[in-house]
Amino acid sequence: MSSRPLRLDGELVTAATLVGKFKKRSAAKQVEYWVSLGKVAKENPDLPITFIEDILEAEEERKQGLVSEYRFG
Repeated sequence: MSSRPLRLDGELVTAATLVGKFKKRSAAKQVEYWVSLGKVAKENPDLPITFIEDILEAEEERKQGLVSEYRFG
């Protein structure tokens, strides 16, 4: 994945900085999270936003190896 600089509204950056500190993310990572959330919400308008957030959180936990496979029986 390549990165490129973007021009963002100052209020958006300020909000991302504040929320990012609470969530332990940089402003850039917070904006990336919001974009991911918005993209999934747009593609799945029937899903509640909290459900989408849970999906994204679980995917991040999986990427970091914080989950184990569930075995039935």
